Amino acid sequence: MKKFALSAGVALAMTLSAVAQAHPTNQGYVEDSEATIWRNSFGECWHTGFWTEADAKVEGCDGYQAMAEPEPVPVAPAMVSAEKKFSLFFDFDSAVVEEDISAIVDYIGSMGMVENVDLVGNADFIGNADYNMALGQRRAEAVAAELQNAGVDGSKITVSSMGENAPVASCSGKGAALIACLRADRRVDVTISGETKEM
Repeated sequence: MKKFALSAGVALAMTLSAVAQAHPTNQGYVEDSEATIWRNSFGECWHTGFWTEADAKVEGCDGYQAMAEPEPVPVAPAMVSAEKKFSLFFDFDSAVVEEDISAIVDYIGSMGMVENVDLVGNADFIGNADYNMALGQRRAEAVAAELQNAGVDGSKITVSSMGENAPVASCSGKGAALIACLRADRRVDVTISGETKEM
């Protein structure tokens, strides 16, 4: 009977030896042949005789939880220098802004940083040169007022006038036909400079 019990014990020990082995990366835990760590009826991981507190680095065993990977820090898009030009046109001998400025306002709002909004008023050659210089200034100031009313920072706006000295139209004739032809000279040139996000 004792021989049978001894034989059974040896067989059991050999069976356990065949299926139980130390965890390959942490010798303090016992796992089966499928690399699953053994647990008791309470869900606790089985320790080998060599286990120490320093071995408690296996996920789900002895209260250990691996630290979550930190969320990647988003990289801010690079800023690049940008410049864009617009022109607003005026009726004859008028400094009233009739054209829509929303495209200008939208572009300024889209920039990461606005350095300057340069407004240069112009006039056609009809009339006195000094008058036309003052008319160009009034036109630039009228556009500046509209932009500020739309929320553009007034400290970024500069205004000046070229009067009749920067024509782009080439016209002849007289009367209403000449006035209509010279419309391109009755304008405010808008130059927006600053930085925008690199696409």
